[in-house]
This record gives sequence, C-alpha cells and structure tokens, in this order.
Amino acid sequence: MRRPDAAKPLREALKQLWPDGTAAARSRRMHPILARFIRRHEPPRDWRQHGKSALAAAVTVTLIGWLAAVTGLPLLLAPLAPTALLVFGQPEAPGAQPINIFAGYLIATILAALAMQVVPEPWWLATVCVGLSMLLMLVLRVTHPPAAAVPLLTLTGSTDTLTLFGVIFAACTILVALGAAIHRLPPRRRYPLPLKDEIDSE
Repeated sequence: MRRPDAAKPLREALKQLWPDGTAAARSRRMHPILARFIRRHEPPRDWRQHGKSALAAAVTVTLIGWLAAVTGLPLLLAPLAPTALLVFGQPEAPGAQPINIFAGYLIATILAALAMQVVPEPWWLATVCVGLSMLLMLVLRVTHPPAAAVPLLTLTGSTDTLTLFGVIFAACTILVALGAAIHRLPPRRRYPLPLKDEIDSE
C-alpha cells in the first residue's frame, strides 16, 4: 500500500502562493529594479561542499589563532576571515587566487605602512589608503576585497612595519597552502585555477 505524502499539503500551499513554484518566475513578476536586489546569483552546490568549506575555514583560522597565541605575534587579523571564506568557499573566484591574495595584501600593507609613518595619524589618512589600495588592485587586476581593510588596522593600534608585513605574509601563506591541499580532498574543487593551456589540453 502506498504511503501518504506528508509533504503534499505544504507543496499545495506553496503552489497557491507561487503557482509556477520557481524563484526565477517570482522575480520576473516583480519590478526589475527590485528583482535585481533580491535575486541570488550564486549557483547551488552540494551541501557537502559547503560543510567542507566551512570546516576548513574554521580549522585554518583556528590554526592561525593558535600560532598567534603561541608566538605572541598579531597573526589573527580580521581581514583574514573573509579571505578564508573566498579560499575555501569560492575557490573559483578571481579574488581567491593566490596572486590576488598576496598582491592585494602587499599593496594594502605598503599603503598602511606609509600611513603609519605620519604621527599622529589623522583618521582620514587610513580611509584614503583604502581607496588607493582599491585603485591599485583594480588597475593591476589583483583585486582581493578583504585586503582593502588593512589600512584601517592602523587606526586600532600602531604595529611595527616589519611585523605587519611578516604576519600578513605568514597568514596568507598558511591560507593558500591549506586551501590548495584541502581542495584536493573529496568533494574536490580546483584551486588555484588552472591555466588556459592546461584546460585546453584536458
């Protein structure tokens, strides 16, 4: 005997609210400008990939935090959290690639170091450096959004210039290295992105 479908009443109620049943169709019935604000553009993925990405990001940031506690170095910087999200959650994104991470943080750190040379540092100098870092990253095609926050770190407390360069380089190296290793585990994802020649030869 066929068992009754317990979810059928819920589906029927949803059909009455949205007869076509699709988010895309619902957005088409809205004003185009409103639809732009609420339409999701990220493709759906297997929940196992999301779980793996979240776990990998948490483990990597925890490792960096542990190294910061052991060494006494300020390794656990706020911009590293969104960097971890990009590396493990969106490894195909241009901003997640190693060149974008290292070059983006290098540009922003240089500007932050220059800003720290002004004593006392006016608050607006850090904000100007945010804009300059964005400009350079965009022009050089090495955009990494989390790196733009580095100049703002100088407002929370002055850090030795060499220490700032060292801790950011070390943290980025850990993130990229673990990202490349963890993405080789199933469910696998390509990181870093392959070159065009490699794709053509496959």
